[in-house]
Amino acid sequence: QVQLVESGGGVVQAGGSLRLSCAASGRPTSTYFMGWFRQAPGKEREFVAFITWRAGITNYRDSVKGRFTISRDNAKNTVYLQMNSLKAEDTAVYCCAAGTGAREGAYYSPGYYEYWGQGTAVTVSS
Repeated sequence: QVQLVESGGGVVQAGGSLRLSCAASGRPTSTYFMGWFRQAPGKEREFVAFITWRAGITNYRDSVKGRFTISRDNAKNTVYLQMNSLKAEDTAVYCCAAGTGAREGAYYSPGYYEYWGQGTAVTVSS
């Protein structure tokens, strides 16, 4: 199956930037959709950003539009999340996910994805 490993998390002051990476291995060619999700303490897991491997079509939750950018490097089987102008409200564990399109649901729903990374923690101090 596909393995996903996130990296790039850390502690940053409000207004700062981080770039998260999600490296895929195994059989990533069987997946077509990549998403970033996050979960803060005491809150539900929420959708952050989405991208397709082939065409690079993207979408974002409203609260990160204009601040976060999702991208991919197909040759490296890696997806990135560039996070700028970070706010304390962005503090969470960020996970990447891969989907084949076989499951019912929408790209912003966690159940849409078959494969998940372990997550990388992002802490934004204010």
